[in-house]
Amino acid sequence: QVQVVESGGGEVPAGGSLKLSCVASGYPYNTNCMAWFRQAAGKEVEGIATIRGDGRIEYGETMEGRFTISQGQATISQDIMKHNLYLQIDNVQPEDDATYYCVVERAFAPTYFGGCRFGYWGQGTKVIVSS
Repeated sequence: QVQVVESGGGEVPAGGSLKLSCVASGYPYNTNCMAWFRQAAGKEVEGIATIRGDGRIEYGETMEGRFTISQGQATISQDIMKHNLYLQIDNVQPEDDATYYCVVERAFAPTYFGGCRFGYWGQGTKVIVSS
C-alpha cells in the first residue's frame, strides 16, 4: 500500500522561506518520478517540479527560481521502498498561499507533468502566507 505523507507547512511571512518534506513508502520498485503540486483556493492544481530517480529535475512554468526540489536516498526495508522528497520555497510570495501535495508516479494515471504520470497523492500540507 502506497503511503505519502507531507509535513512542514504553516504560516510564513512574505519574503520568508519554508521547506516542505514528504515521506513516500510502499510504491512499486520501478517507480521513477516524484513531484510537488499545489492548489490555491479557487484555483486548479498546478505542478511545481518533478524529480526522477537519476536526479533529473523539471520545473513548471514560472516555478523555477524560488522553488527547489530535492530528494533523499531511497531505502528498502522489509521489501518496502521508502523515499524522502523536499521542496524549498524561498522569497515566499502571497500567491504561494496554497496546499502543497507530494505525489508519486503511477502508470496510466490522468495527471501528467514533467514527462511522468502521477496518481499517488498525499493529503497535503497547507502554507499560509502572512503579510
